[in-house]
Amino acid sequence: MPDSGFYREHAVREKEDHAVSYLWPLCALIQATCEMERVRPGSNYMDQIYNVIEKYDDPAPPSPGYDSYPGIFKREDRYYDDNQWIGIAAMDAYFRSHKKRDLKMGKKICAFMMTGYDTVSGGGLYWREGDKSTKNTCSNGPGIIVLMQLFQATHKKDYLDKALGLYKWTNKHLKSPDFLFYDNLNVNTGEIAKHQFSYNTGTMLESNVYLFEATKDSSYLIEAKRIAASAATYFLDSGQFRDDIWFNAVLLRGFERLYKHIGDNAYLKAFAKCTDYVLNHDKNINGLTGQKKAQNLVNQGGMLEILARLSVLQQKRSL
Repeated sequence: MPDSGFYREHAVREKEDHAVSYLWPLCALIQATCEMERVRPGSNYMDQIYNVIEKYDDPAPPSPGYDSYPGIFKREDRYYDDNQWIGIAAMDAYFRSHKKRDLKMGKKICAFMMTGYDTVSGGGLYWREGDKSTKNTCSNGPGIIVLMQLFQATHKKDYLDKALGLYKWTNKHLKSPDFLFYDNLNVNTGEIAKHQFSYNTGTMLESNVYLFEATKDSSYLIEAKRIAASAATYFLDSGQFRDDIWFNAVLLRGFERLYKHIGDNAYLKAFAKCTDYVLNHDKNINGLTGQKKAQNLVNQGGMLEILARLSVLQQKRSL
């Protein structure tokens, strides 16, 4: 939206759309632009996304973070996972360009997300601020990654210790017998929501690889291989993505990080096959994903990230 700098929710406005996009699609877009900077070194795609994300900033106590909708329109909830996706993209950018801005963002996100931690059910992070009903894989998995990225950047053991705490909690409560991950634990009733989404499994796959890299403990790499094998079978075996495009972009992050240590690109090839199906069967004349699903910003961001990652892998002859 050139006049305001915001993004819209859908390429073609739909009746139920809000004035501007919620934060979550920008979480997809910031990672996509981060990957595009890998495709085109020297570019500054992330600057524009940073500028619009700052319009969602909320300095309210107990710690500054980003609202799900920009406060100039109305104040809404702050979700820990929305913030974490931004933190992950910022830290990925930091390792590439070492801009202080990106490390500062990672630390800000970490401070905010840890306000969602308590010892109810033995630990773990809630899903959103002010709602102490569920603790979710989608807030704990990316939480581990943010902490591991900060440990990698600073070597401060406190980050590693916190990551291990979240890792143990998530595995205890939300890992399925087949090495996939359930959606959430209701801490009031003890009930587990057993939906299995590719992004939840993807963050825990990537978390294991990060922990292996940090500790050199081979048990984490063994676990990552188990998760990857199960995820490939469950989410990719049909030759089509089982769930949303952006969810699968997060799964690809895990496969890509694991590939660095196993040197077997079978999972990447299976993923590329599913991507080709989308490109051949679910792309409109404008190049947008969404003949079968909504042409919304989150799916476009997810597909852009996938294409950028696969492009880099092709350039490196890894695919």
